[in-house]
Amino acid sequence: MKLAVVGGGSTYTPELVDGLARLGDVLPVDELVLLDPDAERLDVVGGFAQRILDHRGATTRLTLTTDRDAAVDGASAVLLQLRVGGQRARAGDESFPLACDCVGQETTGAGGLAKALRTVPVVLDVAETVRRRAADDAWIVDFTNPVGIVTRALLQEGHRAVGLCNVAIGFQRMFAGWLGVAPDAVLLDHLGLNHLTWIRRVEVDGRDVLPQLLAEHGDDLAERLELPRSLLDRLGVVPSYYLRYYYAHDEVVRELKAAGTRAEEVLRIEAELLEMYRDPALVAKPALLEQRGGAYYSEAAVALVASLLGGEDHEAVHVANVRNDGHFPFLADDAVIEVPCDVSSAGIAPRPSAAVEPLYAGLIAHVAAYEDLALQAAVHGGRDRVADALLAHPLVGQVDLAETLADALLAGNQRFLPWAR
Repeated sequence: MKLAVVGGGSTYTPELVDGLARLGDVLPVDELVLLDPDAERLDVVGGFAQRILDHRGATTRLTLTTDRDAAVDGASAVLLQLRVGGQRARAGDESFPLACDCVGQETTGAGGLAKALRTVPVVLDVAETVRRRAADDAWIVDFTNPVGIVTRALLQEGHRAVGLCNVAIGFQRMFAGWLGVAPDAVLLDHLGLNHLTWIRRVEVDGRDVLPQLLAEHGDDLAERLELPRSLLDRLGVVPSYYLRYYYAHDEVVRELKAAGTRAEEVLRIEAELLEMYRDPALVAKPALLEQRGGAYYSEAAVALVASLLGGEDHEAVHVANVRNDGHFPFLADDAVIEVPCDVSSAGIAPRPSAAVEPLYAGLIAHVAAYEDLALQAAVHGGRDRVADALLAHPLVGQVDLAETLADALLAGNQRFLPWAR
């Protein structure tokens, strides 16, 4: 089996390589190809990746390349983890909205739209190469943010694609630790859109233990989510971390203005990580990598690909980003939702779930409408499409803000958007 990683020079990559080396019995990979246009960075990350494989005794052959055709040629699966413009572009995404007292974040609001505009055309171009060069039944697994919009773009162009996020597996592992059970014993009723999800049930042996978790660990959860404990008790659900941008928007803006953006911290962490990766004595992922984000990304990716490409033994439930196709009747069929799915070599099918309560369905529908407009802007370009998408976003929603943010977004991203020059 050949697995290709687009954006292989990412500081995330050692997390993935470590997972592939540890879980080789689950997903035996003959060749792992890391593709990145930055040859110098690829050499640093790739050198460390090879040491990880050697240290763990993995037999996977590692290939480093800047040649896209060679990277995906014959691949069984292609993982997307690219970042157009790098962390510097992210810093811009998280800064310009704050000037308008709007949240600055790389996947949500105006910053998320900027990232989508830069990313979608590149991903679709990569996907066409995959269509031409990869195995006939190859899967594209998208970890590139904003996952929902990028996956929707891929699916609308007829690609065999699925989106992946590490939020659900992070909660699953945390709950399993609190309950003292194996992670696979925990099933989540996790629903919504990428980075806009709620957990309504936590099932162990057919029993919902979410009330127990809220009662025993509610204070810890509230602290981690930075939301009031009273809100969790009243709703009886666990919102994802990203819901704070909606439930406490103005508070978040004040904090970001005072403390600086996450991008600034990530730039520092990445510089330190790359320096560590250059050390020939380093053979295991450093603790600092946990601060980069992406916890359990490797486990989620390996397990998902194993279910897609393996036999009956690998059939499993995974939280994934997939086409709606009537699962949520209040959304268009081509919307992309994030829900538990039965995954096997035969394909991916969302599991049946109870109707979505109005408190959540309203926000899901609102953001899904924005994502539709955002995708149109990313594919077709045009300032008015950008302004319309911003006007539709619940974190913007005012015409003066939408117009101002559209101009700021385009001014800061002209070199990535030929139509905006």
